Amino acid sequence: MTTAQNARWHHYWDKKSRSYDKEMGFWDRHVFGDSRPWACSQATGEVLEVAIGTGLNIPFYPETVHLTGIDLSDQMFAIARHRATDLGRTVTLQQGDAHSLPFHDNSFDTVVCTFGLCAIPDSDTAIGEMRRVLRPAGHLILVDHVTSSSRPARWVQRALETVTVPLAGEHFLRRPLNTVRTTGFDIEQTERFKLGLVERLTARKTTSA
Repeated sequence: MTTAQNARWHHYWDKKSRSYDKEMGFWDRHVFGDSRPWACSQATGEVLEVAIGTGLNIPFYPETVHLTGIDLSDQMFAIARHRATDLGRTVTLQQGDAHSLPFHDNSFDTVVCTFGLCAIPDSDTAIGEMRRVLRPAGHLILVDHVTSSSRPARWVQRALETVTVPLAGEHFLRRPLNTVRTTGFDIEQTERFKLGLVERLTARKTTSA
């Protein structure tokens, strides 16, 4: 992203932090289900969460992991920091851009991203960065809303994108699985539900690519 774009999204997510937990609580209850505990319970070792936001996932990580989270928004971080403190959890929070993760190659055992790739401008680049910072055979865990398996639902998603993409950078017709398959990962498991609107997957970094 350019400096101007970065500043725009930084400002947007700072403002969004005021209502984010309430909005996501609604979607978690009615659409996403148990996706957060599903994702976080599988994390091991040194863990990076990309787009950690307000830290809604923090309660679901095993206490044995060492968690690092990145996000663009200072206000999101402030909420995540309070959440971690209230839970008695130690979390390393670092401001960063998913297109250029501020970590060395092969730094993490697990990378997690839940409901973040839909709003990252270049999700393909972000997935490539996730692979770069994973150790050999490292574990990638993704959950997001994706392009539906229902044609009528896709029509609705396409209409929504005419508003949500320019306003908030929110995409509804992406499917990260397609990029993961071609970016040096072995897919371990995939699951779609709610008319295929939600997809969660796990994959391992290949050592040959």
